[in-house]
Amino acid sequence: MIKREMYLKKLRDSYDSELIKIIVGVRRSGKSVLLTQIMDELIEKGIKEDHIIYINFEDYDYTDYTEPKKFNEYVKSKIQDKEKYYLFFDEIQNVKDFEKVINSFRATMNVSIFITGSNSKVLSGDLSTYLVGRYISIKIMPFTFAEYLELQKEKGITKDKEELFLEYMEWGGMPQIYNTTSIQERKMYLRDLYNTAILKDIVERNSIKDVNLLNRVIQFIMENIGGVISANSITKFLRGDNITTSVDTVLNYIEYINNSMIASKASRYNIRGKEVMTLLEKYYLVDLGLLQLKSSPIEKKVGGRLENIVYNELLARGYDVYIGKTDNGEIDFVVDNFGDRFYIQVADYLSSDDVVKREFGAYKNVEDNFPKYVITMDKINYSQNGIIHKNIIDWLLEK
Repeated sequence: MIKREMYLKKLRDSYDSELIKIIVGVRRSGKSVLLTQIMDELIEKGIKEDHIIYINFEDYDYTDYTEPKKFNEYVKSKIQDKEKYYLFFDEIQNVKDFEKVINSFRATMNVSIFITGSNSKVLSGDLSTYLVGRYISIKIMPFTFAEYLELQKEKGITKDKEELFLEYMEWGGMPQIYNTTSIQERKMYLRDLYNTAILKDIVERNSIKDVNLLNRVIQFIMENIGGVISANSITKFLRGDNITTSVDTVLNYIEYINNSMIASKASRYNIRGKEVMTLLEKYYLVDLGLLQLKSSPIEKKVGGRLENIVYNELLARGYDVYIGKTDNGEIDFVVDNFGDRFYIQVADYLSSDDVVKREFGAYKNVEDNFPKYVITMDKINYSQNGIIHKNIIDWLLEK
């Protein structure tokens, strides 16, 4: 079992804090395993096992406790003294009015609380109202390439990094997919993941009746990774396939998809005006393995896949990521690190002078001293004019 050190180190200082620790991420990205690893660390440092309370609200044994009153009563019945208890609640969004119960535990008992959710709305609405200033949150992603290499090493696989990177780019980093033994098993696993996320986190939660339309919107996003997407462009595309719908409906579906964390939205950032723009966003998949489920066999766009990998890596490291708008064009990523900033351009290969000019020239009108990178699959270093060129594998493995 790979230790998710990237996330554990963000949480360790808060293990005993009264702040609610909220972990969000798409289904099967490793949230439950992370909770297990936190519980193991608490036991290692001397916390009594009977002072650790864990409930998985997708376990049928706990169905009754999805009612807030029974949930509250059950947890209180487990607390026998005034020492600190550690409460772990997995997939908390399945509990009705969980915000009120969680806030009550925090306010009235000596506890440290950890919760997970598979929908980004766990962090919105009533929760933010009740817990304003009283929680920290992290987003957990499928395996990064570094974690994937660690897994392969643990399994005794000795392929070179380039070969393993191509496999990672094709199949993604969902933790359980590499327990499968065949391509057919992998596709079945991904299909099951996709259907679960669609049916449970989107269709049922939002009472969607036209599942086919929802699937078509997701397919459009899959086929346009790294491209500018708008509700208008999707609506026009669907009309070309004789599917009539409204822009408002497509906007709602995009929001549902974003909330389910199957895909993430990267907003545009005006570098000169220093403001986030709300039009013409880009979307990236939470995991490239999902591209195996496209309904149409379109060509593999390597540049878009590399962009997606870089974007997910930046999210996993905890950065805020935007698309950069300049006076004459666009920069793939503007990355914010608590006020510090750096820029990234992504391409497959710097295969000609024209490509070199295009990728490095994207920074022509960016008149600041923040670091600027071009990331590709090339092994030769093309750094120039203060702009740093990195091989993507080397960059992904940097600490």
